Amino acid sequence: MQYQQVYQFLMPKLENELPEYLSYHNAAHTQSVIAAAEYLGSMEKISEEELTLLKTAALFHDAGFLQQADGHEEISCIWAREHLPQYGYSSSQIEEICRIIMATRLPQTPVDLLGQIICDADLFYIGKEGYTANAEKLHKEFKHRGFVKTEEEWQLMQVEFLANHHFFTATANKELEPAKQLILQELNAGVEKTFTHEHQETGRQLLQDMLLTLLGVTIAGVALKLFLAPNHFFDGGVTGISLLVHEVYDFNLGLVILLLNLPLIIVSYFSIGKRFAYRTLLSVVLLGVALLLIPNTAVTADKLLIAVFGGAFLGIGIGLIMRTGAALDGIEVLAVYTLKKTSFTISEIILGINIIIFTIAGFRFGIETALYSILTYFTATRCIDYVVEGLQAYTGVTIVSGKSEAIKYQLVNKLGRGITVYKGERGFLPGKYHVSAECDIIFTVITRLELRKLKNLVYDVDPKAFVFANTIKEASGGIIKRRHSH
Repeated sequence: MQYQQVYQFLMPKLENELPEYLSYHNAAHTQSVIAAAEYLGSMEKISEEELTLLKTAALFHDAGFLQQADGHEEISCIWAREHLPQYGYSSSQIEEICRIIMATRLPQTPVDLLGQIICDADLFYIGKEGYTANAEKLHKEFKHRGFVKTEEEWQLMQVEFLANHHFFTATANKELEPAKQLILQELNAGVEKTFTHEHQETGRQLLQDMLLTLLGVTIAGVALKLFLAPNHFFDGGVTGISLLVHEVYDFNLGLVILLLNLPLIIVSYFSIGKRFAYRTLLSVVLLGVALLLIPNTAVTADKLLIAVFGGAFLGIGIGLIMRTGAALDGIEVLAVYTLKKTSFTISEIILGINIIIFTIAGFRFGIETALYSILTYFTATRCIDYVVEGLQAYTGVTIVSGKSEAIKYQLVNKLGRGITVYKGERGFLPGKYHVSAECDIIFTVITRLELRKLKNLVYDVDPKAFVFANTIKEASGGIIKRRHSH
């Protein structure tokens, strides 16, 4: 095998004939891959013949770029099969070289040590100090080829690639992997800085949030001290547990709420964010102060009024706090943490905790109190939904019809809504499985008050249209009514 002669044949072509836009996949890259392959080959103690095959594969692995970028590995193999016989390479050696070349195609799939070595050599730069310079060359090339359009896309592409990449050889894992992880950490930090825009709050917004917090804790304090606690009523979540502890042991209610929420606030600091944790701590402390100032006096003895209005006031107070980006009850933080340890959903975990609370309340204070407490909890949760999400909840509607063009016109021009169209097929009915036709599947978001009007518009066009709707918890952008969020 005349490696030096074939090197002198191919390298000038790579230096002079590759397209200028190839700022990364150029002759310098090929030379660096050859050097890295030689180093890794010596460290992995391969034979002289294997080293020559490996260096030849590294020399040819990007030769296909001389013709075109797409599928360049296969073209590189064509070049190898065409030219290597002139330099003393046997058919079996050439096929071995082609197999090594094909291992570099992404995603990398080496089947033996030589394939693993060339894969690591091809990406040797990602574990070295020269990563930034090489990455910028690749970015420039990808931008020219239309693979990335913005800096943000390039940052995400790098993070995704490095997060999924792994070295194959023991040498690369030992010498390159630690540096690669540091590079990945830096890239992740850059992405977080780019895409996670901290909310730049003005003095007016901070004042508004503080007023909402004060109003929320006051209303919640009124619910607890004037309705629930004097009448031995309970709620769900941490608030319900706090009321139970207060009733059984006569501890200060505000202090119990603070102590029970404190561990969950610490967990939220790491799992949700600093801002949420700080604001939640402030809200819980202010609630404790409110509970100290508000007298423990029942405004009514009517159990239905207590359940309905006590729950409503508590829900309104908690909802106002949630609109500021905080919470008065850490039960959902506990549910999210427990979710990682079990197979239960968040709803199932919260439900299970509340069942325990209301069961204890039933045994301790009677079944009637427990049932009214469940009504209190239901009222509070509904009021939280209305305060946080607004009375005008959104509904996503999907429409499948053979007359989709007319329906699209009605939705956009008569209802005044934006739409999204999916390409699909309709048909596949029982007894007519093989009968189908292409159609546009229409999706739009409306308020629930508009649902009847939408159905009327659709069925006026096509009485056989298939329409189904589902509640959307959160919607923003597009042609929908916007609400200021905190």
